[in-house]
Amino acid sequence: MTPALRDTVFSGLRHAALMAGALVVLMPFIWMLVTAMKPSQEIFIDQIRFWPGQMYLLENLHEAFTKAPLLRYLLNGVIVTAAILAIQVMVAFPAAYALAKLRFPGRRVLFGLVLLCLLIPPHAIAVPLFLLFHQIGILNSYAALILPFTISVFGIFLMRQFFLTVPDDLIDAARMDGLSEFSIVWRVMLPTAIPALIAFGIFSVVAHWNDYFWPLIAVNSEHLYTPPLGVAAFRNEEAGTSYGPLMAAATVIILPLVAAFLMAQRRFIEGITLTGMK
Repeated sequence: MTPALRDTVFSGLRHAALMAGALVVLMPFIWMLVTAMKPSQEIFIDQIRFWPGQMYLLENLHEAFTKAPLLRYLLNGVIVTAAILAIQVMVAFPAAYALAKLRFPGRRVLFGLVLLCLLIPPHAIAVPLFLLFHQIGILNSYAALILPFTISVFGIFLMRQFFLTVPDDLIDAARMDGLSEFSIVWRVMLPTAIPALIAFGIFSVVAHWNDYFWPLIAVNSEHLYTPPLGVAAFRNEEAGTSYGPLMAAATVIILPLVAAFLMAQRRFIEGITLTGMK
């Protein structure tokens, strides 16, 4: 076997393995979409039928939007995720800039604490947060959904790693022009960190848009439900779960995430790549 043929075979096998892995990862989403197209009598048949015999997507979507206030859930998801991301950026950028470019006593210790906080799962502090919010009376509100996530240690870490790639000469020039440190953060560092910001934004939005655990604890009013809690409205232990509308609602909920990732895919990959460089 010649070297060129061997490289071609290995490349083909590698791509085949990647495609098989991608198919395994995408199969639950494909099955969700196919189920959203089926009427209930086809969902519960005793044989596997991949493509629906009767297209029922519009009916399932209509039932999904009429059985539950799905638009309200989507609006709540937008409000919560947008507010969390905006506050996280306002906190993470100055903190990351200080850890990356300023020299002060205890800088390494503070960065070590940031890395330590990355190891703490959010579920570990759910009970203390719930008791605190109960004492100050903000449970069952937008504040209860937003406040626990306003400081993102992952965002601080990601931005700090990206800021290390920015030349110090650029910052020195900005200081010579009379800019304050906060002005440097927002007028110099922010434009250079757009790829890292988009990468972090995708991580943040996906995590909090899909969060089911904390909203289930923090709110009990239906008008505050986020999209994952709203999907649970289609579960019915007495009459049986409406899987067609349930999968249609789930499809509607994940479409914004898929669209956002496809539009920002190039910037996302660029941001992740650059944050690993120094």
